[in-house]
Amino acid sequence: MNSRPGLSARLKLTISYAGFLLLAGALLLAVMWVFVLRWLPDDDPGSVQKRFGAVIITGPNRADLLRGFAPAVATALAFLLVFGLLGGWILAGRMLAPLTRIAYAARTAANGSLSHRIRMTGRQDEFRELADAFDTMLEQLESQVAEQRRFAANASHELRTPLAISRTLLDAARNDPTRDQGELIERLHTVNTRAINLTEALLLLSRADRGSFTREPVDLSLVAEEAAETLLPLAEKRQITLDVTGETTQVVGSAALILRMVTNLVQNAIVHNLPVGGTVTVHTERRHDASVLRVENTGHPLPAELVPALTEPFQRVTERIRTDEHAGVGLGLAIVHSVVRAHDGTLDLTPRPTGGLLVTIRLPGTPRAPRPSGGPLDR
Repeated sequence: MNSRPGLSARLKLTISYAGFLLLAGALLLAVMWVFVLRWLPDDDPGSVQKRFGAVIITGPNRADLLRGFAPAVATALAFLLVFGLLGGWILAGRMLAPLTRIAYAARTAANGSLSHRIRMTGRQDEFRELADAFDTMLEQLESQVAEQRRFAANASHELRTPLAISRTLLDAARNDPTRDQGELIERLHTVNTRAINLTEALLLLSRADRGSFTREPVDLSLVAEEAAETLLPLAEKRQITLDVTGETTQVVGSAALILRMVTNLVQNAIVHNLPVGGTVTVHTERRHDASVLRVENTGHPLPAELVPALTEPFQRVTERIRTDEHAGVGLGLAIVHSVVRAHDGTLDLTPRPTGGLLVTIRLPGTPRAPRPSGGPLDR
């Protein structure tokens, strides 16, 4: 909103400094009047008084002192005013110099350049704390903007692929009317399903990143059992043993997002496993004030340097290409990471020495209900 121009902060501080200095001088003069001048006699100067035969010569009276002192007082007050304005202007400029640097950095960021940093030196004070906080904010904004741009570019590339395939199939069908329509429809259905899954995954990832969901108590063990039951046919098809163990533990969050998180983990553990005879173990437990979910699977050895890339969107660290109904879109662990982050949890990926991956998720748990008194354990 536009507002009327006003005095600058430097000018306001200058006037304040000068005003306080002038007020201090006026108070000093008032003190002199109260404690010095009011005790002077009102007699004429140089008068001679005779008391008890002695001659007493009095000095200048109050009126004479006021006539001689008033110009000096006016001069001193004028000097204090000028000195206060000049000194206040210089001091205010030195005090507000850090704000000038911060304002320049803010204008630079507003113009789209997030790489500029203030990097203020000197002792720690309020301006230094403000500059450091502003630099931290710029670093986070630059990182988030770069991540969003990279994500948008990757998403555009991934969405363009199924659309290009669909166009190619339609062009081939148009140029060859005798082509088998059943095969064309089946391939278009597969490509369209992949595009829909990718779009749903993108929407879910955006929802998790924004944190726009209702929080409610969720039993993590029940969610693990539901996800395992849903993916049991896939595990049986691939001849993989799927086990769910552990204890009841509750978290506070979105039941739909947590279910999608666990489902993605279990699905990845099944798909990225041994061809035959693999295992997937899902375990839930309560550890201190946190709810812990562990998903462990067998599989081929995974280099430790590739683990950080697993949670990046559209990053596939394996060379296998899946064409079944559970073909991934490169967002499985990215969605898991976003859901965990939205629920203030932690995600830990550890390669198993014998092959496969151990995924450990820690989410803030709900407080334990107090144990009722009077029971057999209270005796």
